[in-house]
Amino acid sequence: MNDEQESELEPDPATDKDNPGQGAADEMGEVDETKRLEQEIKTLKEEVLRARAEVENIRKRAERDVEAAHKYGLERLIQEVLPVKDSMDLGLAAADSATEIETLKEGMAMSVKMFEDFFEKLHIKALDPEGGRFDPEFHQAMSTEESTDIAPGLVLRVMQKGYVLNDRLVRPALVVVAKAPTSSDA
Repeated sequence: MNDEQESELEPDPATDKDNPGQGAADEMGEVDETKRLEQEIKTLKEEVLRARAEVENIRKRAERDVEAAHKYGLERLIQEVLPVKDSMDLGLAAADSATEIETLKEGMAMSVKMFEDFFEKLHIKALDPEGGRFDPEFHQAMSTEESTDIAPGLVLRVMQKGYVLNDRLVRPALVVVAKAPTSSDA
């Protein structure tokens, strides 16, 4: 046999399972792998805890935001209506010393215009259906009256305007509806 053939017959210490040195290396590799996996588990646990804490912080922040929205949500509305209130206060003060009714009427007209502008910003529309067809979806009939001037089923008078907010009824218009005159030929 030559040297090459002999070396083929000798076991390779790197691949021999019976080699006691190899077993220690395998065991050492398993220990390293276990440590690596334990470290990875520890890292993942920390990430989960951080994620939970972040979710809890977001939830608390959202609760505070909702509470603030409820508490201060009307602030913009109040800022828009305050000038109207101021105008009405000035009108009342002017009424105490006014000698002409025209100036009071002008002040009231100005206050009404401010209110209309305020309503327009909020997308509130007034329902003033006088002369129009009675619509039970938007009008509430307070009574009916005989009329020869207006066709039956039409709104004769508006007792109180109604209002819609973004096409949703807030308050129906209170109306008097025309009806056909009853004949007195009985």
